[in-house]
Amino acid sequence: MDAAGYDTETLREEFLITEIFKADELCLTYSHVDRMVIGSAVPVKKAIRLEAQDELRADYFLERREIGIIDIAGRGAVTADGVRYELSKGDGLYLGRGTRSVVFESVDAAHPARFYFNSCPAHVAYPSAKVGLADAVHTKMGSLAECNQRTINKYFHPDGLKTCQLVMGMTVLEPGSVWNTIPCHTHERRMEAYMYFDIANDGIVFHYMGQPDETRHVVMHGEEAIISPSWSIHSGCGTGNYSFIWGMAGENQAFGDQDAVKIADLR
Repeated sequence: MDAAGYDTETLREEFLITEIFKADELCLTYSHVDRMVIGSAVPVKKAIRLEAQDELRADYFLERREIGIIDIAGRGAVTADGVRYELSKGDGLYLGRGTRSVVFESVDAAHPARFYFNSCPAHVAYPSAKVGLADAVHTKMGSLAECNQRTINKYFHPDGLKTCQLVMGMTVLEPGSVWNTIPCHTHERRMEAYMYFDIANDGIVFHYMGQPDETRHVVMHGEEAIISPSWSIHSGCGTGNYSFIWGMAGENQAFGDQDAVKIADLR
């Protein structure tokens, strides 16, 4: 596998996405890994319209796609085909295939919303809907003794809001906890993308990836994302607690569809 021979610079170039959030810009990264688009919108002085990239060869962004949006800061609104959805920090919004017009706005320019989203191909149109943080499925895991006490908030998934293939949520680590997804796993039937945020200004996260017997790490700062192909583990350890949004696309939506890796087998 080519990635086994990558140096640090090549590893970052191939999988890391930096400078995701830019004021008054639509930032989009098209990945060939399950054709996921990872992006953001930070409307400050003006509203931002979701436009299709040239790579999509589509008349509009969601012509053949679905999208999951989560607001990570400030208050804002997303207007989709004339329907206005107001979001605060931690709220999510799903828009189904065929939604033609999507516009992002902030309520207060001094404290703009920061919309992060994942989008993947869809062959079925499911209804659009808001899933507030309070409405998500909350699962508490880990312990302070293991430095991994966290809450997993599931927004779009088979047991909640139905989607075609997108599964998305947010994990929040408690103070004193720094590890996520340990013991780690892979899932051959889908890829995953992580976006880390709410990291201290002088903090970092060491994100671990690679095949279980040939692990690599990438140093990540706040509001950066990383692509995890199906063959790769995806785990992290920070210099303090943090949050991250995870999004998955691929053949299977089952949250528990994982190939577990024992800690003793990691190399």
